[in-house]
Amino acid sequence: MSKRDYYEVLGVGRDASEREIKKAYKRLAMKFHPDRNPGDKEAEKNFKDAKEAYEILTDSDKKAAYDQFGHAGVDPNRGGGGFGGGQGDFGDIFGDVFGDIFGGGRRGGQRQAARGSDLRYNLELSLEEAVRGLTKELRIPTLASCDSCDGSGAKKGTQATTCGTCHGQGQVQMRQGFFAVQQACPTCHGRGKIIKDPCNKCHGEGRVEKSKTLSVKIPAGVDTGDRIRLSGEGEAGEFGAPPGDLYVQVSVREHSIFTRDGNNLYCEVPISFSKAALGGEIEVPTLDGKVNLKIPTETQTGRMFRLRGKGVKSVRSHAVGDLLCKVVMETPVNLNEKQKELLREFEATLTGQSKKHSPKAEGFFDGVKKFFQDLNS
Repeated sequence: MSKRDYYEVLGVGRDASEREIKKAYKRLAMKFHPDRNPGDKEAEKNFKDAKEAYEILTDSDKKAAYDQFGHAGVDPNRGGGGFGGGQGDFGDIFGDVFGDIFGGGRRGGQRQAARGSDLRYNLELSLEEAVRGLTKELRIPTLASCDSCDGSGAKKGTQATTCGTCHGQGQVQMRQGFFAVQQACPTCHGRGKIIKDPCNKCHGEGRVEKSKTLSVKIPAGVDTGDRIRLSGEGEAGEFGAPPGDLYVQVSVREHSIFTRDGNNLYCEVPISFSKAALGGEIEVPTLDGKVNLKIPTETQTGRMFRLRGKGVKSVRSHAVGDLLCKVVMETPVNLNEKQKELLREFEATLTGQSKKHSPKAEGFFDGVKKFFQDLNS
């Protein structure tokens, strides 16, 4: 009985890439593996055919021979290539293809030392500091490269040796059913190297706990949520690997007067009843000092005044925001009898003239009156 075409077995075209071939094999292996189909001879045969096809088509030399001569080019009984049938251990090829697809598997070369971890420093600023910018001295606790062994972990004059268990991979493969599971090497604990004579200062770790002081320039205009990256100022990497980065996370404290929204500042300014009615000038605080704000006559509470260019300069451009002042009329308290009497006399002069002097109130009470009329009709 003639053998089926290998491309047909895997269900791929003759121009399929190695990745497509591996994916096709993985799908068939999952479907026909003997552990999933105990006692099913047909499934076992399909699995062996798929395994044989995979081994040929992922070997560049055998694939070239097969593409040119067909099965004769890879059948040792016909003087072709060196394929030894499809009877080998199911687990070996299964583990390899699953590892390649999912990012694990067996790879040549030794394990690379891990880059250092990134660090985060939470920096709280006052609004004035955030708006104007400044230079801050930050004390950062970190892991630094050991200066005694230059980060190698080995005592001066000695060096680490390749782990004999994992051969420098840092991982070993364990079989669980038809799956191949990788885990950290128990001998070198994932490092890939063995330090027989460790450094006395870092005890073989290559890094030591240390605090360093950095001078960090905070640009003008930063706001809560902004982050400043300092490249290479994080933790030292393992055994001489590159260090991580330091991220300074900015938060701005609440201010007693101003509220910030983007590049604009807001504040509430209390004014007296007489100032709102008669107009005049009031002093308004800004981050650069006090300025005079002109209040027109008959100003209503809640009116917003804009002071251009008195806000925050954007950290990303040269644009400067505004200061928006909301005037709030303050009701006088702790009045003496004379002041109360004067207010009563003033109130009396307004009687019958609400449309002229209090248009909003008149409109409101007209609306209330109509509401109750409609309700009772």
